[in-house]
Amino acid sequence: MVVGILVGAQETKVRPAVVIASPTYLAERPDAVVGILTTKLPRTPGATDYILEDWRSAGLRAESCLRAYVLTAHRSEFTVIGHLSARDWDAVRACVRAALAV
Repeated sequence: MVVGILVGAQETKVRPAVVIASPTYLAERPDAVVGILTTKLPRTPGATDYILEDWRSAGLRAESCLRAYVLTAHRSEFTVIGHLSARDWDAVRACVRAALAV
């Protein structure tokens, strides 16, 4: 998991994100594909949302939810803050698969 810059509607701010790019993609490109994390938890998570179980051990300051809002950014814009647990990573991958037509 990394922290990167996400351009918002009204401002640019540092936002936590999860790298969802494959090792092949990362080996060939200078950017990374990421999914954003938010502390605004949905009342009822959708199929493409996932509330992290192990957010503290991932280096996050507050309970967070992956939103399958996917973007790319240059890897120089990221700082690693931690790593997802195996169960959170499996659930994140399932959300991304549900969001994309693959």
